[in-house]
Amino acid sequence: MTKNSTSSTDSTWTGMVPVDDTALAVTDTGGPGTPVVYLNGQFATQGYWRRVISELGTGWRHITYDERARGKKSKRSADYSFEAAVRDVDAVLAARGVDRALVVGWSYGAFVAAHWASRNPDRTLGAVMVEGAQPHDWLNEAMEQRIRKTFRRMSWVLPLLRPTGLTPRMNAEQMANSNIELGKLARERELGPVLDNITVPARYVVASGASLGSKGDEQERIRASLDGVVARNANIKISAKVASNHDAILKKDSPAVAEAVREVAALDREDR
Repeated sequence: MTKNSTSSTDSTWTGMVPVDDTALAVTDTGGPGTPVVYLNGQFATQGYWRRVISELGTGWRHITYDERARGKKSKRSADYSFEAAVRDVDAVLAARGVDRALVVGWSYGAFVAAHWASRNPDRTLGAVMVEGAQPHDWLNEAMEQRIRKTFRRMSWVLPLLRPTGLTPRMNAEQMANSNIELGKLARERELGPVLDNITVPARYVVASGASLGSKGDEQERIRASLDGVVARNANIKISAKVASNHDAILKKDSPAVAEAVREVAALDREDR
């Protein structure tokens, strides 16, 4: 395939994609439209993207999947690290025969999108980061203990919810470790260079309200870090700041996310 080419299917494909020691549940709408791969929140599922996909419509090739041990079908793994999540993007695109894609990530998925776009400029049409990938040193020892305590408190209910797909098939310690790892990746000295290295069109969609578990103005202080990101890298802009909070943004502000996707795709077409 050439640099700008992708393969397409005529109809929606749903199945399991093997990667490392696990397999991921993937849905690919197929068709000749621009391939968009959606990267989920840390413990969320591909269903969260339903409204964004509806807003964009059938002119796009939508590829969604559930990360390791998430949803009802994706299998467990010995590796729930962030690097595994980045590798999974490669595995899904390779399995679906997609050479270049536009990556869209929410929350944890925004970090994955930023890293993948930074590392793979020739394979990235562009990136949209929704309420995530904001460089800020929010993790300290007190916060780490707060995270571990929160997940320990949840440990009794997790097994009850797993059959519904509402919580991952990870234990409380694994979930806490994933959250703490993300806090380390979010530090300015870690995430700043990743964002500075993005050479494709990239857009942020940010919320206004607090996220689950945040206190006071924590969330707004984290979002303020994007001012420096935008000032340093002309490829990155804030497409919209919407009224909803972190947790509800894909549900309540899907039109703004869809518009950011259109904006990035149009910029890629102009550059060809």
